[in-house]
Amino acid sequence: MSNDPYEVLGLTKAATADDIKKAYRKLVRTSHPDLHPDDAGAEARFKSISAAYEILKDPETRARYDAGEIDGLGAERPQRQYYRDFAGAPNNTYQQGRGFGADADPADIFAEILRNRTRSSSAEFGDRGFSAHGPDMRYTLEVPFLDAARGAETRITLPDGQSLAVKIPQGTEDGQTLRLRGKGAPGIGGGAAGDALITVLVRPHPVFRREGDDILLTLPITIDEAVLGGKVTAPTIDGPVGLTIPSGASSGQVLRLRARGVARAGRKTKGDQRVELKIVAPPDVDESLRDFLVEWRKTHAFDPRADMVKGAGK
Repeated sequence: MSNDPYEVLGLTKAATADDIKKAYRKLVRTSHPDLHPDDAGAEARFKSISAAYEILKDPETRARYDAGEIDGLGAERPQRQYYRDFAGAPNNTYQQGRGFGADADPADIFAEILRNRTRSSSAEFGDRGFSAHGPDMRYTLEVPFLDAARGAETRITLPDGQSLAVKIPQGTEDGQTLRLRGKGAPGIGGGAAGDALITVLVRPHPVFRREGDDILLTLPITIDEAVLGGKVTAPTIDGPVGLTIPSGASSGQVLRLRARGVARAGRKTKGDQRVELKIVAPPDVDESLRDFLVEWRKTHAFDPRADMVKGAGK
């Protein structure tokens, strides 16, 4: 696959932070190996997608990639050096140490550069054992909608049978990756263990939806509640609350419950809950209601579609 993180996520360099997050979440669901065990290429795609997201989600690393300082895997790009950078220097070790003059063969000078780098590396590692940080391990965890919104603790079983405790922070989003320090593969030669990177997939909820820190809800109301108004009970992620329906309410009208949305660690304010009203007719219309509406229609010429029809013809 491509090493260009923008290309991997299907984006351009003009992509916003929100565009990057949405693209990553979408691709996680289509390429995660745990969700597609029969897809031989899923693991490679997922690793490439995760690496691309790690580069672009952080404004600092994204800026460094755009400037050419790091590659698509986050590795430092070597600074280019040319013969002229060494040949004209007053303390040119390649001229002094090896007797190179102004007419020296550039190939000889570059060979000496490589020998010096090799000696430097040998000096660095020759007197002590080699050690390296352990690789990170990636997992996926599907959690209920309310656990992600309110926070929870759970456990996952690793491929080797061990169990790992995972704390789901309050306000965790779909596709968010949690990092557990030191819970990855062991290090080499006494090096530190890698991290466990856990991608959280939030299950849809039958009642609630989420948009940022706001919770969205479609609330059915009766015809009489819409016409006369009244107080009804509406569910929220923290339990049912009372909600006043204004008289003359229409389907699609949105009421706002302040601070009834998602809270996040480090933020003082919670999101809101937006309640969209939906008028629902009774399943069985009795004769008295039918007769009343027949007579009402005769004396009332209200047409809620009139402006729409006029606007469609312009």
